[in-house]
Amino acid sequence: MRLSQPRFMPLSDAELTPEQAEALEPMRPGPVLNIFRTLARAPKALTRFNAWGGYVLSRRNDLPAREREIVILRTGYLCKSGYEFTQHTRIGLQSGLTEDEISRIKTGAEAGWSAADAALIRATDELHADQFIGEATWAALGAHFTDKQRMDVVFTTGQYTQVSMILNTFGVQLDEGQTLDPDLKGF
Repeated sequence: MRLSQPRFMPLSDAELTPEQAEALEPMRPGPVLNIFRTLARAPKALTRFNAWGGYVLSRRNDLPAREREIVILRTGYLCKSGYEFTQHTRIGLQSGLTEDEISRIKTGAEAGWSAADAALIRATDELHADQFIGEATWAALGAHFTDKQRMDVVFTTGQYTQVSMILNTFGVQLDEGQTLDPDLKGF
């Protein structure tokens, strides 16, 4: 975690304006995560943020859930976003990743991955470092994924880079009951 305290406190239900409550309504019933309670301070932005994020996390994104989570977890790790990595570790496990694979995501493409998974990790690394996927990696992706899936790799990496920037800068803290990955402490 970059900050040990939030720069913006997540809003409690009692603090919500009607517009903020409306922006949070799609997350209910159930607990509303700190990221959304924080972003509710800008309810119009939260509503638009959720529309795009909803695409990235939906079946409209042609990447299978497991592969999508590889991209998200690698992006969160590269951005040193403890909150993001923590949230998507749980989601990744539900989407077919193993604990060993999640650990290897932190190491990178050379950590014993299939050619398809290594291409996803390399593409994420290149987008993070240069905001561009080079020809060799683009071709490697093309050997395993459709054109639409390659587009969704870029969309997913971009979305979760933005999410990580928001979480890190605003100091969004882990939700109750979560534990920070030890490799992301002190950032």
